[in-house]
Amino acid sequence: MKVFSCRESRYLAEKIAAQLNLELGKAEITTFSDGEFQPAFTESVRGATVFIVQSTFPPTENLFELLLMIDAAHRASAYKVIAVIPYFGWARQDRKDRPRVSIGAKMVANILQASG
Repeated sequence: MKVFSCRESRYLAEKIAAQLNLELGKAEITTFSDGEFQPAFTESVRGATVFIVQSTFPPTENLFELLLMIDAAHRASAYKVIAVIPYFGWARQDRKDRPRVSIGAKMVANILQASG
């Protein structure tokens, strides 16, 4: 079992890892000049259950960072990937309360599920 953090949830991930008597996993996120970023694990996650801690506030960039971390873990042959999302930014959009609106929570949950 390994615990990793995205950029915006490092403090919480460190506390979780400490409670589990684990070191926080090592990962780096390269940011390019145009704002694009690429996460990478700097240690092996092959065969491990990987917990990735990331809040989705502010929603869009942090959610996408989480999705890329999940994808990187799968491509690095992690046994299982579990996203720990302490704040789910689209939780208020959990039902259709008027015509012609999206159900954001369902859409984001489907995207997370599709990413693994």
